Amino acid sequence: PGFAASLIGVGAESSWLAATILLILLPALALHEHQMRIGAVDTLRLALGRLSQHLPLQVLLVAWFAALFFEGAAGFGTPVALTAPLLVALGLAPVQAVVLALLGHAIGVSFGALGTPVMAQVGLTGIAPLEIAWRTAALHASLGGLMMFFFVRALATLGAAPGWPWAALAAAGFLLPYLLIASMLGPELPTLGGALLGALLFAMILRYRRPRAEPSATLPTLPWRALAPYAVLVVLVLCTRTPGPLGQVLAGVELSWQLPGDFKGSLQPLRHPGVMLLLALLIGARLQGVTLLSLAPAFVAAARRLVPVTVALLAMLGLSRLMLHAGMIDTLEQAAVSGIGQAWPLIAPAVGALGSFVTGSATASNILFTTLQAQTAEALGLAPVLLVAAQCFGAAVGNIVCPHNVIAGAATVGLAGREGEVLRRTVGPCLIYLACGGLLVSLIANF
Repeated sequence: PGFAASLIGVGAESSWLAATILLILLPALALHEHQMRIGAVDTLRLALGRLSQHLPLQVLLVAWFAALFFEGAAGFGTPVALTAPLLVALGLAPVQAVVLALLGHAIGVSFGALGTPVMAQVGLTGIAPLEIAWRTAALHASLGGLMMFFFVRALATLGAAPGWPWAALAAAGFLLPYLLIASMLGPELPTLGGALLGALLFAMILRYRRPRAEPSATLPTLPWRALAPYAVLVVLVLCTRTPGPLGQVLAGVELSWQLPGDFKGSLQPLRHPGVMLLLALLIGARLQGVTLLSLAPAFVAAARRLVPVTVALLAMLGLSRLMLHAGMIDTLEQAAVSGIGQAWPLIAPAVGALGSFVTGSATASNILFTTLQAQTAEALGLAPVLLVAAQCFGAAVGNIVCPHNVIAGAATVGLAGREGEVLRRTVGPCLIYLACGGLLVSLIANF
């Protein structure tokens, strides 16, 4: 096609992909705004805090399980902004609170906001969501204990630690269902479901195996009203992802288009995470006794937050699709193969982390570098899905040092101007985790 037709095609592809991502982010943020307005978020956080009077265990519940839960439900920097102030209220120093929130939510970022980072990769590569999801989760599950080690080390500066058995329980309680859900259902529920199931297991064991110094306490009643939209969401995802006649019918409904020059796009609307989030919000609100009309302010607030995100998405997707169709990705891939060669898997996660550091988003990092990772894998004779998963893994880890998250978290606890202190404490864990991830990807690629 000519220059004008190519520009139209690139614009159509980038707009289509941006719309599919925004279809997830709008109801996810609207759900979070709604939960904030009715006090459900505070209810959930306080319920976790009441499970134990032992400060290190309270920190585990809030900065690990709650942060991961909010990441799975909303993403978008929400976990750090929500949990850091509560950690300060529990008695932590502001710098320590932000560091723990950053470390605690990182593993879940790969499947944040109901799997948005992976869905962006699916749109760019056409690889099945389940294939990316289980490999990404397996990388995190293999190294998640290392992240918990850094988390406990950061917590130990309080002069008290939860004890390694409790830390191991928290890590396994999240990582095992996280991997299982990713392997069976795909990218929508690993973080959200893993955090919820892990927190329930941790709470039950905590109820019967309290630290000796802690007085007996009753297990708080689960805040079902606050959990209603998330419960609906879990049910909807299970219904649409479980093999059977219903799943086949839903998968058969597809919207697609194509323009001259191989510009195209497709969408399965009845299985899209954004549609499930919207239904979960609407149904959950009614279960909570909230009228649908009263949800309007939540949608307005979410739309306002998405204005700069939309601009950035369109810009990055436009650049990504332009680079692909203009042959720039091919040029970068050839440079990577000739300059780095078989060592590329070693740095593949670092490329994802660099993207998150620069753009402020794991999804944006995946948009920029997923195609490069896939084409480099093909040129090296590797399975593209492996390096696509490595990209998603690294993009999540980059959130630990992402300036956007650090600044947002610091602002919520009055640390404006002291973001450097937070970065100094998070850059080491980030680099070590990435290095171990690169070694693991390289071993898988070679053996």
